[in-house]
Amino acid sequence: MIDQSVTITHLDQAVTEWIEGEAQRTGQSVEAIVRWLLVQGMEVARHQGTAQRYHDLDDLAGTWSTADAVVFQQALDDMNQLDPTLWQ
Repeated sequence: MIDQSVTITHLDQAVTEWIEGEAQRTGQSVEAIVRWLLVQGMEVARHQGTAQRYHDLDDLAGTWSTADAVVFQQALDDMNQLDPTLWQ
């Protein structure tokens, strides 16, 4: 592991206050919180870069008629009915 120092300048006051507050809340150093944030950001970026977008259902989008939508909504409404006897 390379031990490299990085200085971050021009942070928004709200960001600085959040980092300092998180450090106090967790009992960790500000540096530890910033390292954790960087790792979390890398994981999110890595996941977004590998997330695959599928287009196999694109041809179906927008093909329902108004009647189809009404029938579908009625089916959903039926499924959303609660049986009060099940909650006793």
